[in-house]
Amino acid sequence: MTIKILQGNSLDILDNLEKNSIDTCVTSPPYWGLRDYGTATWVGGDPSCSHKRDSKHSESCSTGQKNLEGAIGDGIYKSKCPRCGAVRQDQQLGLEETPEEYVDKMADLFDKVKDVLKPEGTLWLNLGDSYIGGGRGYEYCDDGTIQQNHIDAGVKYGKPTGKVTGYKPKDLVGIPWMMAFELRKRGWYLRQDIIWNKPNPMPESVRDRCTKSHEYIFLLSKNQNYYFDVDVIKEPTRRKRSVWNINKKPYKGSHFAVFPPELITPCILAGSEENDIVLDPFIGSGTTAMVARDLGRHYIGCELHEEYNDLIQQRVPDDKVVHNGLTNAFEDVE
Repeated sequence: MTIKILQGNSLDILDNLEKNSIDTCVTSPPYWGLRDYGTATWVGGDPSCSHKRDSKHSESCSTGQKNLEGAIGDGIYKSKCPRCGAVRQDQQLGLEETPEEYVDKMADLFDKVKDVLKPEGTLWLNLGDSYIGGGRGYEYCDDGTIQQNHIDAGVKYGKPTGKVTGYKPKDLVGIPWMMAFELRKRGWYLRQDIIWNKPNPMPESVRDRCTKSHEYIFLLSKNQNYYFDVDVIKEPTRRKRSVWNINKKPYKGSHFAVFPPELITPCILAGSEENDIVLDPFIGSGTTAMVARDLGRHYIGCELHEEYNDLIQQRVPDDKVVHNGLTNAFEDVE
């Protein structure tokens, strides 16, 4: 198999892939505001400065953190430190100040995915949704800002502080459909919404709505006519339906949002043939690579966070990690 794991920013890597070369893309990008992977760096200013606010108390914010312009929930300034002048730079997606900014930046990335897809190529996009306030690690404050301050396994949960308009406390944001409609506006063909029903969802303490137990997978195509093998994913007595009942399956050492192999398998089977090339711009723990390899597909994956290298190598030990992310993507690995 031709397999490569490219280390670096997906936006840069996609610019260097051959146009019209990928058969299908199967991916689950970072959800908006779910977690901060700690990839930010500071440029200029005083290296000894903590870039943190002096106070974290405010009566107007239910998290007990001070609402200051340009600050994020753990007390670290989001863009520029007013104390020393250092500028914060971060390549990760998912910490944009508003859902609209997140959708716009993510759609820019999928514009690049469309460029590298073959004319008959498809995109299988898994996205979860978010609530304003009361959700995992973030709260809605009286002045309209969103704050976060939770830590899990060394990775921060939550949204950056920013003025968010048009939403009320407890609102369901609707990000999956915002993304789907934006991609359709940009020229993608929105072919289907698939419901990933989780029989074993995460328990929730909320008592004024049902427990959330599903996410969306959108099937999008580059053109009106595209490759889709309906028979290979056929169920024993009927065609495959658009509600897929698949349990969550955490993988030790990975973040909690692991793509279950059973969710990826029908996407790759229906969207490609053996020896075709599968792309995932957000490889994470390497599940898409593992499934693609097992199904006899070539594979290209991108990952910004170096801490996942060892985990990916455990799951696909024969794959090659290229740290600069800018070399020829089609290299045979023995």
